[in-house]
Amino acid sequence: MIMKKIISILLCLTVILSFPIVSCGAEKLDFVEAKSVVLMCLDNGEVLYKENENAHLSPASVTKVMTILLVLEAVDSGKIKMTDKVSASAEAVKMGGSQIWLEQGEQMTVEELFKAVVVASANDACTALAEYIGGSTSSFVSMMNERAKELGCQNTNFENCNGLDDTVTNHYSCAYDIALMTREVMKHKRIEKYTSIWLDSLRNGKTELNNTNKLVNTFNGITGLKTGTTSNAGFCISATARRDGINLVAVVLGSDTSEKRFDTAANLLEWGFASYELIEPKIDKSKIKPVKVKNGIVKEITPALSENSKVMIKKGAGELSYKYKLVNSVNAPVKKGDSLGEIVIENNGKELGSIKLVAKKDVKTVTVNDIFCIVINNL
Repeated sequence: MIMKKIISILLCLTVILSFPIVSCGAEKLDFVEAKSVVLMCLDNGEVLYKENENAHLSPASVTKVMTILLVLEAVDSGKIKMTDKVSASAEAVKMGGSQIWLEQGEQMTVEELFKAVVVASANDACTALAEYIGGSTSSFVSMMNERAKELGCQNTNFENCNGLDDTVTNHYSCAYDIALMTREVMKHKRIEKYTSIWLDSLRNGKTELNNTNKLVNTFNGITGLKTGTTSNAGFCISATARRDGINLVAVVLGSDTSEKRFDTAANLLEWGFASYELIEPKIDKSKIKPVKVKNGIVKEITPALSENSKVMIKKGAGELSYKYKLVNSVNAPVKKGDSLGEIVIENNGKELGSIKLVAKKDVKTVTVNDIFCIVINNL
């Protein structure tokens, strides 16, 4: 009798373990053909779908998303200009893979090199820009890693600016981190001028540029951004698109073929646009009460809605309800943007999303001198 029970239990376990393991509550999309994916709303940073999103993988030329970001920021800050002339170094010229065949000492403008990077994924142009901005490629790579940390990328480490991974030993990123970088890039509106190019040329038409992102010519609403391919990384892409005022990014890492990469990205974007809508919640500001500040120059601070208060919800979710969750108090100093709570959006008790409540200004710690000045003013 006991033996029969044991056999029955073992048979049950065998049946249970034969099913694929899927996270509870997570919708598994059967069209995903990649090692790692993330679908994120660029408007508010909300992740709509993910699989293995923090896995350390070679991103190949999707690495250039960070390079592109640093170039855009250098231009916007006035550090460099699009019209600046850049001379190709010996190191830039020797880069393999995709290239525009720069010759040592050849000069091109920042804009020409930038176009070659964004459209054709040129490794030599990428290296030339890195040297121009950072002084050296190693210095520029340090800038890349520092900026990644500032964006909250916890699973990224760059060893070069272009993503060539045949000689590196610790060059990796993940789908989630690349989505964060992509979101920052797409805040720069000038980028779409280049990511929307299908065919172009340099050197008065002598060098043709073909966009490596084939979705530019096939997907409705595509806005960018970057592909990558190596034997180590497989086929990768960070694809952005806009429809009805909604901006999404699909990051796909480690597909077996180029077709699977583009199909997975396109299907993720289609699924996102079909399944979600971006709404402006109806916030009752009277319920956002001031938060006490301990040891602060002021006694309390009123929370403000985070920069983008819109949220993505499943279409047809029905009537929404709101829960206002504020902290009771905070200790000074308080920095602008520090979290002071959140507003949780629900439907029939199920959480659909949330809006962060943050400090809208700095609050410094009160000092003896401050107290003295307050007393004098009161007198």
